[in-house]
Amino acid sequence: MLSKTAEYALRAVACMGSQVDHPLSANVLAEQTKVPRRYLTRVLQDLCNAGLVHSRPGPGGGYELTYATNKLTILDVINTVEPIARIKRCPLGLKSHTSLCPLHAELDKAYEAMEKAFAGVTIKDLVESTNAILPLCEGASR
Repeated sequence: MLSKTAEYALRAVACMGSQVDHPLSANVLAEQTKVPRRYLTRVLQDLCNAGLVHSRPGPGGGYELTYATNKLTILDVINTVEPIARIKRCPLGLKSHTSLCPLHAELDKAYEAMEKAFAGVTIKDLVESTNAILPLCEGASR
């Protein structure tokens, strides 16, 4: 349902959100999120260009979130790298379809519900979950 790019961006942001006390290098992020470093670098660049992430060069540098985890939602991250494509007009280009047909109307309702659900979950909600499994940590539990 989500693109690989959106998934990778969410992994990186959740990882940074769980370790807000210091910037994380691309190598550390790639290792912890299991995202290929080359792909992750492009995703991080998109997040930086959008202002969600800041990069600090040099020793002790790396990537860190620009916003507090309680202000940043799953939808913010997804919309930064690959927004959910809502259906506004007939995808087939049929001139007789002046409004959405029942199929595309239902699909768009599902996309709308997904947007609302993602907008209601902050990165803080993810990283401070009471779930016994820690996000992005192999074999770790609370």
